[in-house]
Amino acid sequence: MKMSQTPERGSKMPTNFTVVKVEDVGDGSNTGAAAGESRPISLDNVFQEERDVDNSQEPESDESHKESTPFINSNNDEGRIYEGKNMALYEEEIDSTPMVASLLSKLANYTNLTQGVREHEEAEDGVRRVAVMVPQMGTFIGVYLPCMQNILGVILFLRLTWIVGTAGILESFAIVSMCCICTLLTAISMSAIATNGVVPAGGSYYMISRSLGPEFGGAVGLCFYLGTTFAGSLYILGTIEILLMYIVPTATVHKDNMRVYGTCCLLLMALVVFVGVKYVNKLALVFLSCVVLSIMATYAGAIKTLIEPPEFSVCLLGNRSLKNEIFPSCAKTEVVKNISVTTDLWKHFCDSEYSNATCDEFFTLNNLTEIPAIPGLLSGVIKDNLWSNYGPANMEIEKKDLPSQSPQIPSNDRNQYFVFSDIATYFTLLVGIYFPSVTGIMAGSNRSGDLRDAQRSIPIGTILAILTSSFLYMTFVVLFGACIEGVVLRDKFGFSVKKTPVIGVLAWPSPWVIVIGSFFSCCGAALQSLTGAPRLLQAIARDGIIPFLQVFGHGKRNGEPTWALLLTVGICEIGILIASLDEVAPILSMFFLMCYLFVNLACAVQTLLRTPNWRPRFKFYHWTLSFLGMSLCLSLMFICSWYYALIAIVIAGCIYKYIEYRGAVKEWGDGIRGLSLNAARYALIRLEEAPLHTKNWRPQVLVLCKLNADLEVKHPRLLSFTSQLKAGKGLTIVCSVLEGTYMTRKEDANLGETKMKVTMAAERTKGFSHVIVSSSLRDGFSILIQSAGLGGMKHNAVLMAWPAGWRQARDSLARRNFIETVRETTEANQALLVAKNIDHFPKNQERLKEGAIDVWWIVHDGGLLMLLPFLLMQHKVWRKCKMRIFTVAQLDDNSIQMKKDLQVFLYHLRLDAEVEVVEMHDSDISAFTYEKTLKMEQRSQMLKEMQLSRTEREREAQLIHDRNTASHSVTNEKAAGATPDRVHMTWTKDKLLNERNKHREGMAVKDMFNMKPEWENLNQSNVRRMHTAVKLNEVVVKKSKDSQLVLLNMPGPPKNKKGDENYMEFLEVLMEGLDRVLLVRGGGREVITIYS
Repeated sequence: MKMSQTPERGSKMPTNFTVVKVEDVGDGSNTGAAAGESRPISLDNVFQEERDVDNSQEPESDESHKESTPFINSNNDEGRIYEGKNMALYEEEIDSTPMVASLLSKLANYTNLTQGVREHEEAEDGVRRVAVMVPQMGTFIGVYLPCMQNILGVILFLRLTWIVGTAGILESFAIVSMCCICTLLTAISMSAIATNGVVPAGGSYYMISRSLGPEFGGAVGLCFYLGTTFAGSLYILGTIEILLMYIVPTATVHKDNMRVYGTCCLLLMALVVFVGVKYVNKLALVFLSCVVLSIMATYAGAIKTLIEPPEFSVCLLGNRSLKNEIFPSCAKTEVVKNISVTTDLWKHFCDSEYSNATCDEFFTLNNLTEIPAIPGLLSGVIKDNLWSNYGPANMEIEKKDLPSQSPQIPSNDRNQYFVFSDIATYFTLLVGIYFPSVTGIMAGSNRSGDLRDAQRSIPIGTILAILTSSFLYMTFVVLFGACIEGVVLRDKFGFSVKKTPVIGVLAWPSPWVIVIGSFFSCCGAALQSLTGAPRLLQAIARDGIIPFLQVFGHGKRNGEPTWALLLTVGICEIGILIASLDEVAPILSMFFLMCYLFVNLACAVQTLLRTPNWRPRFKFYHWTLSFLGMSLCLSLMFICSWYYALIAIVIAGCIYKYIEYRGAVKEWGDGIRGLSLNAARYALIRLEEAPLHTKNWRPQVLVLCKLNADLEVKHPRLLSFTSQLKAGKGLTIVCSVLEGTYMTRKEDANLGETKMKVTMAAERTKGFSHVIVSSSLRDGFSILIQSAGLGGMKHNAVLMAWPAGWRQARDSLARRNFIETVRETTEANQALLVAKNIDHFPKNQERLKEGAIDVWWIVHDGGLLMLLPFLLMQHKVWRKCKMRIFTVAQLDDNSIQMKKDLQVFLYHLRLDAEVEVVEMHDSDISAFTYEKTLKMEQRSQMLKEMQLSRTEREREAQLIHDRNTASHSVTNEKAAGATPDRVHMTWTKDKLLNERNKHREGMAVKDMFNMKPEWENLNQSNVRRMHTAVKLNEVVVKKSKDSQLVLLNMPGPPKNKKGDENYMEFLEVLMEGLDRVLLVRGGGREVITIYS
């Protein structure tokens, strides 16, 4: 039984079934519905349920899988039922991954129709396109002939003879060799890329963009588009030059004939392309035949010179070449009926036809000489044509070995009868003019979807076409130099041979073979450029990497790129308005060379990276060849025209940066990303080799942020502050922790990370984000502190927000998490930055007009306290703030000397800051400090005992509250009405001062002694700590209350964990009355140095 690929019959039948022979319904690519309709009735009952499921499904669009799956032509496998038992072990995987048999069937039936000529042709004819269509084009028809047709064209017929005559055979050989080697090396690189997988429509653009990324791909794709568009201008100018020079020389309507006729020709060709490209395709064989016949006629004419040279001759006056289309004979006088009469030539150089007329002095002094234009292969003229004959513009074309006498007073009256060079000539100019004749090597890769075996045909066809065309060009250089007279070769337009194209003079049987052949060849090439360029632009626009090109991705209903065609016509018109083939040729040379350069670069990068996906079937490549081709392309760009080269590079660079900043983010597995990975790996390994020097220290920040119930960042200003600190250009890792298990909260983690990236983008924070799932927040933060980062790119500082609601929390979890984080960062030798009131910090869009950043330097932390304000003030938000440094002097310190030393120290650190030394002498511990300490310890005791159920906690808190109110009659009335949930057991500083002032006069000594026993029972270490916090807070508030930001040394937690519950109170007292505070704890190393 032949099994089809329908889901029901794709699985094995149970053995007790009677197997009925079923007709094959197709090749396996049909939908389930189609398969169900053609099943025999005998199986209907068995598979009724499965068929109903399949019939309810719609075919899925191919576009949705264009680049989303690693497999070609991936379809939707949902709804399949695998009844077989052989693969039961993999039944979970079958739901999400294809079976091997199914995958192989898809690969075997794959076809890639280009979004190009064939689809539009079918749409215009009204023919229904089938789902699977096997390409039939082989190497010769699909690659070799298109490349030959694109390579051989206008330059061969209109300029090659002039190049040979001007540069000489040897230098012409060098020009041809350089250009052909450049294209050959590019073809080798292109073959490697083209055979490393399937190349869809887009050709070279697709290859470059998928190999070097969207930025390079878009930039080079647009350069290639501009090159193809200007190639259309070149071919149209060539067409008009042939038409006006050789076919209809009398068709003069305006002094700007080239521009007028060129514009008309462009509009006519654009109309043909708009109406339908099928006409262009049907004429393609005619155009190719014209090229082949013209080449054959040239070779035939060269061979014929061995037998009988052509009858064309050149007339020379002295050694100067004359335009002989205006006179029939090369003589001053001729004998007619035995009477000597003057010729038409005499009449042009003399003021009358009589022999005693006054003539031009040069005409009088020199004789006329008539020489054959085509001496032939055996004439030895090759010796005269070996060397170059460069010269300035408007220089007469002369045969140097003929005698000539120049008049004492040169006259320009008769110069219009001589043949002049129209432009100044030099080697680099000729390279730029010649190079377009070797372009067109991408024609095969552009048709990859139409080839039977693209991975075999593209390398063979392209390289054979280049070798063939190189052979033709080199033989033509030799044949032209060996057969044609030098003055004729240097005559660009054939004025000296009765206004006939020079290559036509050599051709056999008639010059008209070349004229007609080159005319149709240029027409065909122009039409192909106008057909291909809009589709290339459409492919770039549909990729969505350049936003402003989106409109050019649309077109007619059949996909014809109408808008892209209009833009192409507009750019092509610019080239036509230049109205000079010699000036347009270097422009398109630049863009094609830019494209070839990046093809070589793409191959070299992929080869050197050795990525696992780099497996070309074409094996005859090497990275050195690609680099040689890249170097040659770059050299030729500047050889042709250094200013055009710079313009092309600037255009490509601007497009690159535009795509980088505004373009869509695409992940194509390109080589630049692989290069970045390799560079990052190399840099990370190098960073591990030696310890980091202090001069290279910069804050590599791990930002610990919390997510709210909607999985959004709770404090976005934390990210704003991070970006403001990034003047150090350090690493930023933004992390958060979700409680639970990864299996249950994986989707939440991914969603949280996505929202975190959105917030980072909104806050302009560049860095990495990560959300992990852990059984507890404490464990999660511990894991991040230990393992975030990689190698030498690990964080050295942790930034977090102050847990503002820790007092209101019903348990001590927030407090314990914070203190453990402080301990772990200290143990890991990492700096810690804790921002209080982070939501009050300025946004990135704000600009602080004035104010100060105050640094309270209590203990030395490695200089981080002084470095952070400097980094902040590099940002626009803090730029106008000034930096003030306060330090504390004890009783034994010389405050004046301390200030001088600190100023000198800051001078050596190159920091601009105001310095102030605050004196804090030893003083008695105030009653306020004792009261604060007492309340703190009572609250701590209460929190220790509040580990029972909520009801028990409330009852216990009430008991503690009642006991406190009994001991302190001062607060009896206020404490009596407090609810257990809101007992904080703390006094504010203002309240205590008011009470103290109120009862100071009347307070009895007995009352003071009544409180003494409770004070004496306090932990003296806590009393001293609270005393420091209170006194320091008083000084800080006095000096820095109005500052924009206050940076404080963060005291470390006690070594004995029994004092953890009091640590947070100390910090609260230290920061009381201040708005924006950044607590800083150093990482145990110097981060700033006075040395260069």
